[in-house]
Amino acid sequence: MPVFWTQVLDFAQTTTHRVGDRLLDDFGQAQAQEKADGSLVTQSDQWADEELRNAIAQTFPDHGVVSEETEHIFPGTDWCWIVDPLDGTTNFARGLPLWGISLGLLYQGTPVFGYVHFPPLRQSFHGYWRGDSGLEMPTGAFMNDRPIHTSPDDLSPNHFFNLCARSTAILQNPVPCKIRMLGVSTYNFLTVAAGWTLAGVEATPKIWDIAAVWAIAQAAGAIWTPLESNPIFPLQPGDNYSQRAYPTLVVSRVDLIEMFLPLTASIGVKRYGMG
Repeated sequence: MPVFWTQVLDFAQTTTHRVGDRLLDDFGQAQAQEKADGSLVTQSDQWADEELRNAIAQTFPDHGVVSEETEHIFPGTDWCWIVDPLDGTTNFARGLPLWGISLGLLYQGTPVFGYVHFPPLRQSFHGYWRGDSGLEMPTGAFMNDRPIHTSPDDLSPNHFFNLCARSTAILQNPVPCKIRMLGVSTYNFLTVAAGWTLAGVEATPKIWDIAAVWAIAQAAGAIWTPLESNPIFPLQPGDNYSQRAYPTLVVSRVDLIEMFLPLTASIGVKRYGMG
């Protein structure tokens, strides 16, 4: 593995685990406040955001940073980290042990590496996605350093389809498998990457919800299907990503798109104020 990628992986692992250990002390005890978009934030989110941004600045001083809590304008640097300091804040604040820390590394506006750590579960996912970058880099997706891949299974009533809270209108239609709602965008899609579920949908994820898992899921063989016509990546320097949402369907096999995509017709861009 090239030295740069060894440094990237070591940094992501060490930093998210250090921050995660500290967040465990506040788990289930933090007081949450409502942000303008209706989502929750705690002092733990803000502390973790600052810790992660400072760590990136010290280790990769030439890299830019976009984060959920503070930095929303995409910089003009070749390399940029996208930070979600605490994905699943509602779970975290209410004492449900499903929340994580997400770091995505973008090259020229497109994710090429992702690392997501879930402290209560002791699960860490990472992956490399070369795409069209031309970079010399590793390949593959991993959970706790073991390779993962999407499920080859056929659709059945005993497989899972993950929804988010804003996609429940899907349930007006017959759904061909069991439903799960996890409350964490990253984990929703990572369960597809790991082969545990066949598909997942998110109606209003922001860029920090998807940057890391975009690389991991595709490296694991998942099919990423945006639910709007405009491409997500590359991100554009100078653009503000604080209010943009990216409705997305992720499936384990390309032939499942035709099974799940019709169900998502109820997820409208205008309905959620995304256009």
